[in-house]
Amino acid sequence: MPWVSEEQIQELKKIRAYEYLRENQPYRLKKTRTVNEWELTDHDSFKINEVTSKWHWKSRDIGGISALRFLTQVDGCSFMEAVSLLQEGNYICIPQEVPPPERKPFVLPEKNMNNRRILQYLSGRGISEAAIRYCLRLGILYESRPYHNAVFVGRDENGKARYAFLRGIYDNGKKSFKIEQAGSEKAYAFCVPPQKDSKRVAVYEACIDALAHLTLEGGSLDKYRLELGGISAPKEGEVYREMKNPPALEYFLSKHPEIEEIEICTDNDFAGRWACANLKKAYGAAYRIIENLPQIEGADYADLAKMKKEEKKKVRTAPER
Repeated sequence: MPWVSEEQIQELKKIRAYEYLRENQPYRLKKTRTVNEWELTDHDSFKINEVTSKWHWKSRDIGGISALRFLTQVDGCSFMEAVSLLQEGNYICIPQEVPPPERKPFVLPEKNMNNRRILQYLSGRGISEAAIRYCLRLGILYESRPYHNAVFVGRDENGKARYAFLRGIYDNGKKSFKIEQAGSEKAYAFCVPPQKDSKRVAVYEACIDALAHLTLEGGSLDKYRLELGGISAPKEGEVYREMKNPPALEYFLSKHPEIEEIEICTDNDFAGRWACANLKKAYGAAYRIIENLPQIEGADYADLAKMKKEEKKKVRTAPER
C-alpha cells in the first residue's frame, strides 16, 4: 500500500466502530435489552454503545472506540490492512473465526483437615455455630487448604458439586478475597435447604447473607435459602436497565414446582433495591412475593448479624452499676 502519514492515521482513528458497523456491516449488529447497547451476532460477549461507540469484548477483555482498533483487535486485520480498508472506503474485512474460550473443568478446592478457622471466622461475623455446622454436615461448606478459605458449595439434584464460592477469612483491613471457583455454573449456586418440605425460597446476593439471616431468624430451617451468585446492577445515576432472570433462581424453580413464595432478601442499597424491583416484576405474576430487605439503609444481613453480635458483646462487658 502507499505510504500513509501520521496525520492520515490520526484521521482514520476518528472513524468510530459503531458508525463503521452500522453503515457497512449492519447485519452483525443485534440490539440488547440495555438502552443504547448492541452486541455482535458472531460474538455475543461483545457489547457496543451506539452513542459513545465504546465497545468491550468481555471474553477477550479488550475494548475501544475506533473502527481501526475494532478491525485489528476483533476482526483480525493487520494494522496496515485495516488502514488500507478504511482509507479506501472498502470496509469489509472478513472476521477471523475465533474459537470460544475453553471452559475450565470444575474442581473443588482441596479440603483442610478441619474447619476450625472458618468456624472462628464465621462466628466472628455473627453466624451461629448451629447454622455453620448444619452446612458442614450437608457438605455445602468447608475450609480449604492451603489458604483456609471458606468454600460455599452448590450441588445439583444428584448431589454433585457444580459450583463453589470462595471467601477469604483474613481481611486485614483490606478488601477481602472473594471469587467463584473456575468452571462454576451459576445455575447451581449455594443453597441451604430446609429440614422439611417447604413452599418458600428466600434469595440473597451472597452466601454469607443467607447464613446471617438464618442466624437472625433463630436458626429456623423452614425454607430454602438460595444465593443468586451476585447481581450485576447499574450504578446509581446510570441509565436504568432491566435485570436478567438469575440462572440460579431459574434453575431452582424448574426443579421445585412446589414453590409458591419467593422471599427477596437482597441488600438495602441501590443495587439491592434495583434487584428487588426486577425480581418482583419478573416473578410476581406466578409467585407470592415477600419483600424482606434489611431494615437499615445500606446494610445487608451479614452486617446485621455482626452488629447484633457486637451489641451482645457490649452488654456482657459493660460494668455493673
